[in-house]
Amino acid sequence: MTDVPRSSLNRRTVLRAGLGAAGGLTLPGLVLPAHAADQPPIGTWPAGASGDSVFIGISVPRTGTYAVQGEDELKGYQLAIEHINEGHPLIKAISPKTTKGVLGKQLKYGVADSAAKPNDAVQAQQRFITENKAIMITGGTSSAVAVALNKLAQREKVLFVCGISGSNDTTGKDCVRYGVRQNFYGETAANAIGPALIKAYGKNRKAAFMTPDYTYGHTVTKSVNDYLTEHGGWKMVTNQVSPLGAPDFSSYLTNIANSGAEILVNVNWGHDAVLSIQQAKQFGLLPKMKLVVPYQVPFLAKEVGPEVTEGVYAATDFWWTMEDKYPLAKQFVDTFEKKFGYKPEWGAENAYMEFALWAEAVEHAGTFYPPDVIKSYESPRKLNSFVGEVSWRAQDHQLIRPVVIVRGKKPSEMRNKEDYWEVVEVVPGAGLMQKPDAFGCNLGSYT
Repeated sequence: MTDVPRSSLNRRTVLRAGLGAAGGLTLPGLVLPAHAADQPPIGTWPAGASGDSVFIGISVPRTGTYAVQGEDELKGYQLAIEHINEGHPLIKAISPKTTKGVLGKQLKYGVADSAAKPNDAVQAQQRFITENKAIMITGGTSSAVAVALNKLAQREKVLFVCGISGSNDTTGKDCVRYGVRQNFYGETAANAIGPALIKAYGKNRKAAFMTPDYTYGHTVTKSVNDYLTEHGGWKMVTNQVSPLGAPDFSSYLTNIANSGAEILVNVNWGHDAVLSIQQAKQFGLLPKMKLVVPYQVPFLAKEVGPEVTEGVYAATDFWWTMEDKYPLAKQFVDTFEKKFGYKPEWGAENAYMEFALWAEAVEHAGTFYPPDVIKSYESPRKLNSFVGEVSWRAQDHQLIRPVVIVRGKKPSEMRNKEDYWEVVEVVPGAGLMQKPDAFGCNLGSYT
């Protein structure tokens, strides 16, 4: 591991050699299909793919309100890179053409702390593109960061494989040709958890929303409220909007306590979610009000305690007990736990799957030439994943994948210290998604 000074950045950027030594299958130089070799340079291609390795820029929050989730996400990236470089069987189950590396090239990477700040993420990734000829960039956790990196990717013509981002806008009005996203988002979360909430709590309920003041919060709140209003006759009696990283939620909780709400729908994420739920309990709102988390926070139950999340409905991408249903999920959980000492949360699963699906797309294209890789994503085909069969939607670059509904377990029912949630339902993804143009997606050009 080498520390690299970042005179243009406020935080440390860490460059790391790709995990695993370059093996005998590594190509000695650039080998391109004829259709790509004849193309003029674009983005960091072909310079970024001209050696025996390629570089990936990773930006995750390692400080700030989303730091815990960022570290979990980073571990997923690191395990995927290790597996890709060694040609691990788990990667091959998702990307069958992968041997050692992608197209025979080992992966190297750099890590930057975005602190969930768009400017920090863009500066770090611009440096990775300019100085390291990054062939792909990734990161997110904050949707504001994801949207900013979408714009950078389109401008620089370097593929952005989106990290955690729950905003409808990421593959909606802020979609780009050079961006893809595999995780669930506000609209699919709402359409998956809505029926469960109406079934559990009935119709014509009064709900108070807590919303972080940026694209993720506003789009998730709108999708969830629209569904519950239309299908269940629920009424939003107050929507308490708070800044990212708010140190105290007492004024918002006071307004909720006086609103007449029966159900608290908390859209906050990361440490904001933890702190606001802890304070809601201190204020006596919980368990007087029913708590709903429509976009589940990794580690939420661990940080607030299972006695608080007991009976709470939440939507998520992945929970480790899905290993009972999906063999690939079990392989992932076992491998991750062996390396890092805990069950993977959905951030780590999401990051691993992003890289595995990217490797598959590049291998399918047979080249790192960006327009061909993008067209590979846009080519209809069924793909393996930890949550069953998935596929990409060409019109907006959103993965069609299920959403997982969980309910918090009683502490007495937990079979081990990490058994916080019961998987209630795995809802197929296709029926949860809006029409491709519903949120204003216009992908833009390949070149």
